[in-house]
Amino acid sequence: MPACVRMLAAVHRVDGYPAVWSAETEHWLTPEELLGVWVAVDGPNVLGHVALSRTGPDLAATVGRPASQLAAVARLFVDVSARRTGLAGALLARAVRAAVADGRRPVLEVESDAAGAIALYERAGWRRVGTAPGDWLTAAGQPAVVHTYLGPA
Repeated sequence: MPACVRMLAAVHRVDGYPAVWSAETEHWLTPEELLGVWVAVDGPNVLGHVALSRTGPDLAATVGRPASQLAAVARLFVDVSARRTGLAGALLARAVRAAVADGRRPVLEVESDAAGAIALYERAGWRRVGTAPGDWLTAAGQPAVVHTYLGPA
């Protein structure tokens, strides 16, 4: 966990993700609704992270499916040194496989300013199904705009 927090701190400094840094980062990485988590490593170095969690009623309503049929891909980030290697796509695919194996459809939410992440999701066959205001401010101090994506079945 400490290695994941250190890597996330570096990602936050470079990308502003997550938009709000908290002393509760370990809790943010392991929410109560967690279904699974995968970490990519190279020897002792943590290079990437992705989580899968249960969805809430608001996300389910946006997608138009019961929450019990969905799993949210979340907390996907890759160390700056491992970018453009296909690692983010591999982590995303791993989370999708886990959701589908559990009989759930993957969904996710992404801030509209995250162009690289959005490009990754769309290349992987995810479909945007909604856009709404977020409940936080971006790194630039503006109200967040969040896109909801439905993943491949």
